[in-house]
Amino acid sequence: MTNPFYDPYRVLTKIYGEGAHLKIALAETDIEELNRARTVKTVYGVLERDSYLSLCIRTFAPKSPKQSVRTLLKIALYWLIELKKPKYMVTDTAVELLKKLGKGGMAGFVNAFLRNFDEAKVALPKGDEGLAVKSNYPLFAVKKIKAEYGARAENILFAKSAGVTVRFERNEEKYLTLPHKTTPFESVYCFENFTRDEGFFAGDYTFQSVGSVAIASTVEPCKNFLDACAAPGGKSVLISKKCERVMACELHEHRVELIKAYIERMGTENVTPVQADSSVFDPAWESKFDGVLCDVPCSGLGTLSENPDIALKEQNFASLNGAQSAILENCSRYVKAGGHLYYSTCSLLSEENDKIVEKFLKTHSAFEAVEITSPLDHMKKRYGLQFLPDTAFGAGFYVCKLRRTK
Repeated sequence: MTNPFYDPYRVLTKIYGEGAHLKIALAETDIEELNRARTVKTVYGVLERDSYLSLCIRTFAPKSPKQSVRTLLKIALYWLIELKKPKYMVTDTAVELLKKLGKGGMAGFVNAFLRNFDEAKVALPKGDEGLAVKSNYPLFAVKKIKAEYGARAENILFAKSAGVTVRFERNEEKYLTLPHKTTPFESVYCFENFTRDEGFFAGDYTFQSVGSVAIASTVEPCKNFLDACAAPGGKSVLISKKCERVMACELHEHRVELIKAYIERMGTENVTPVQADSSVFDPAWESKFDGVLCDVPCSGLGTLSENPDIALKEQNFASLNGAQSAILENCSRYVKAGGHLYYSTCSLLSEENDKIVEKFLKTHSAFEAVEITSPLDHMKKRYGLQFLPDTAFGAGFYVCKLRRTK
């Protein structure tokens, strides 16, 4: 059996050191299967408390240690603070791993740090900085969310994921003995814990976020539909149940392969994966589609409870807004007269949502906003619906529906 800090350390090193995405780092690391659940819990736990664990390190380390040591200390502190493991055990495990990694020269520092650590001496900052540390949202995001949502901001910041969301095609009764919450969408449930089994590979069910299901539910049935930013393919497959033909577009080849794998696993025959840049005009697609969905790249701040590594990413809103507008602008040319253009993000911020739509409508008189609703709790904005984590199973996202009138 390996050192229990070893696998979490390897995964977190990819995330902190190489900028890898959490789910990709987990998938691409050869983890000891016997203790996979423990490793995943530790990795998520460290990332969910990253700001606070960093504060703990700053409080007790006069100089910031190298990243490799910081990563190990965060794992050890998580086990001490959150998992309530004995200090001697955590210290011995951390020191043992350092030696295994050939970093024995830091063993004395880590040993002293952990033995001297006293959480009671960690002082939280006041105001917005304290909220950022406690919630693990970046400080800029805390300020923006407070400015936009006022008294509701703290509920949003501290909302937790409702668990693992599963959408069933068949045999759901087999799994409903597990603890779960019912969503307002047919055959979609949030489970406290859910272990993938043979039913996944048989296409009996798929893992799909509440936000993805809610966005797909706003799409009207039609003949030809374009999902312009489609990977990994969940929305395309769900939309294919009410549209005759769906083209699932992605920029990068490896993401097109994700869509192919998804539709094959789910046995879907009317979705066609295509590699293309949705921000660049293709004359062959002009006025070809009855419906087009632009689920554009965004800050992802609405999914922080499920993707805590997002808090580590630097956000360039000027670049994001440019890409969002470019995709919406270009894809509008693919919509037939009388057809619909859908715009969605997994963001909480109006600058990525209603303001992008507002800017588009000012220069595109052929389109008008269409009122939509959802069975999932939401806030009505001027043009679209904003879903917030405190009432939408921990998810924050936005969707707007536009009609081409001429």
